[in-house]
Amino acid sequence: MKLATLRRDGSTTVARDSGDTWVPIEGYADLGALLREENWRSLAENADGAPVTADDAVFDTVVPAPGKVVCVGLNYASHIKEMGRDLPSHPTLFAKYAETLTGPNDPVTAVAEDPELDWEGELVIVVGSEAYRVSEEEAAGHIAGYSMANDISMRGWQFRTKEWLQGKMWNRSTPVGPVMVTPDEFDHRTSTLRTRVNGEIMQKHSIGDLVFPPEHLVSYISTMIPLKPGDIILTGTPGGVGRARDPQVFLKPGDVVEVEIDGIGRMSSDIVAP
Repeated sequence: MKLATLRRDGSTTVARDSGDTWVPIEGYADLGALLREENWRSLAENADGAPVTADDAVFDTVVPAPGKVVCVGLNYASHIKEMGRDLPSHPTLFAKYAETLTGPNDPVTAVAEDPELDWEGELVIVVGSEAYRVSEEEAAGHIAGYSMANDISMRGWQFRTKEWLQGKMWNRSTPVGPVMVTPDEFDHRTSTLRTRVNGEIMQKHSIGDLVFPPEHLVSYISTMIPLKPGDIILTGTPGGVGRARDPQVFLKPGDVVEVEIDGIGRMSSDIVAP
């Protein structure tokens, strides 16, 4: 099952993919609101709102206001090596805020303060039920599904200090979506992620190469803090980012950056001038 948050008449609604149309799940403004219901699967399966054609569907961030946005750095061996680091023994974590997120096809504004704008295509975990101090074996039952993101990063600011947050939290800089796919229809271990800039493939990598897979991340993070329905986890990016290239390549106004994951879909962001 694929679910999405659609923009509609100045507001939003959560909807289920029904092939050529999207069927709104009336009474729920977004996916996060739906996931707070224990019977969210049944509500989605029995949705009967007025259908929206695929051509008319406009996607918002898949969860517009998550309580937590937890991000994982250095989680693919290829990316770790290209950044000149050793393989980690534990996940490297940082956080974002809801204001950092934007729609999967919305423009992203370059910032005058940092010309080193970089791409990071990532798999996203969407939490479906509260998880606190759960084991890896239990963690799978707390995952509602998977989406994707582009963790667009301001590298100059990111590497001003050893802490990355200031390069990762710029307003409306992280597209997420377009859909969440439930685990019964998506296997991250056999899926490939691709990132393109102006049509050229910059990242192409098997998601099965994650150093710390989704179940480990949910278990590890939940050891510290409860994960709630609608929280999202960005799982890290593979090799091929612009900063690690020789010569380095950064995004600029006029560029188009796309992220695609087999089984989830594709999103596209125009980079626009500040």
